[in-house]
Amino acid sequence: MHEVISKGILSSNNGMNIYRGCTHGCIYCDARSHCYGMDHIFEDIEIKSNVMQLLEDTLRKKRKKCMIGTGAMSDPYIHLEEKLQNTRRCLEIIEKYGFGLAIQTKSNRILRDLDLLKSINNKAKCVVQITLTTYDEELCKIIEPNVSTTKERFEVLKIMRDNKIPTVVWITPILPYINDTEENIRGILDYCIEAKVKGIIVFGIGLTLRNGNREYYYENLDKHFKGLKEKYIREYGNSYEVISRNHKEIMKIIKETCDKHNIIYDVREVFDYMRVFEEKNNEVQIGFDI
Repeated sequence: MHEVISKGILSSNNGMNIYRGCTHGCIYCDARSHCYGMDHIFEDIEIKSNVMQLLEDTLRKKRKKCMIGTGAMSDPYIHLEEKLQNTRRCLEIIEKYGFGLAIQTKSNRILRDLDLLKSINNKAKCVVQITLTTYDEELCKIIEPNVSTTKERFEVLKIMRDNKIPTVVWITPILPYINDTEENIRGILDYCIEAKVKGIIVFGIGLTLRNGNREYYYENLDKHFKGLKEKYIREYGNSYEVISRNHKEIMKIIKETCDKHNIIYDVREVFDYMRVFEEKNNEVQIGFDI
């Protein structure tokens, strides 16, 4: 890890990254892409040493309350969070000033902060977003090696359900020839149904590859799925969008399941839900951009 002094904390749409970089080791990670301009080793986590002061100063000056988003580019519950607790301190500030929260993670470390999530949700709205890509636990440990397993994340969803905290599941990315099967998707959807998730985000059945994350992904294909890299190169070349041959069939399953169980799946509608600030006096303010 290394520390920096940051000039700002919130984007123009009220999103923030508490950390920069990650140690979860997901083989498909888009945040490794060179286009994001990271000038340090991805696992050498950048710590904004003044993050709490920046956030407090910013929220204190805001004229209207809104949703604060975090987790889009860097998971707020990476391993260092156990020691540093910067995410927890940021949640304390959000709760203190009565703002809403939309937080995204793959880690059950979020349960440590259940007290704050409940308090934020009682004052405004707290939306917990969890990524689920792989129903098979052993495959999950290969694709997402240093993070909570799918079953552990499913337990998080159920705990949020029991505490009346709304949840959204990201079923993305789905990797061609690895987890792009009906069995895998139906298993994940069954978890979503049981956990009574509010919405599901799925952009399509596939993933994106560009300079930076493509090399890391192919390196892991060579390590865990012999011969698959060559198949990708033959079929997709250097395409940015890598779409599964099962895209249409699986998307149909997702839509039919969501319709049956009243789960929002239109991406724009889900984002709109997460951006709308809600308060007990029914004041509404549009907030962050994931």
